[in-house]
Amino acid sequence: MTSTTSESFPDLIAAMKLASAALRDADVPHLLGGGLAAWARGGPPTEHDVDFFVREADAERALQALVDAGMTAERPPEGWLLKAWCGETLIDLIFHPAGGPVGDEHFERAELLEVMAQPLAVASLDDVMTMKLLSLTEQEPSYGSVLELARSLREQIDWEAVRLQTQSSPFARAFFTLIEELGIVEPPRLQK
Repeated sequence: MTSTTSESFPDLIAAMKLASAALRDADVPHLLGGGLAAWARGGPPTEHDVDFFVREADAERALQALVDAGMTAERPPEGWLLKAWCGETLIDLIFHPAGGPVGDEHFERAELLEVMAQPLAVASLDDVMTMKLLSLTEQEPSYGSVLELARSLREQIDWEAVRLQTQSSPFARAFFTLIEELGIVEPPRLQK
């Protein structure tokens, strides 16, 4: 199976709606995350998959809800997410991203938004940006998607909170240097 492309964005949205409804009907707390969480707030359309954040204790139940809705389960070896296929669209159930497990605090920071006529709890942009920055590695050091989000949604992100949560990552520190030099955000104020 292949991941979605920009031509299949309507399929991505349909899969998001179907998966969210299945999770809701199974009483599995979930948050729309990743690129679609940014898109729901006015960011660029995503070309990848549908990300939902769930607590680890709910991950298996979430996967079963998607299977019960007709999707195909996949158990990747990484151990921090589960996957399901809705046709050709990949749905990630993320429970332990880089930076720590999905917990109550993620749900407290989320907002209830109407996304394509469906009310959804949407992860905070601070959490989305933090997770994206902490996922950058030497094997995958691409700044493209996080730079695009920073440019399009900069006013909606608490940059100091993101900086604090990502300070241990050399890739995040390099990203902050880049977006400061590009004038996307202001450098942090010096403490007196």
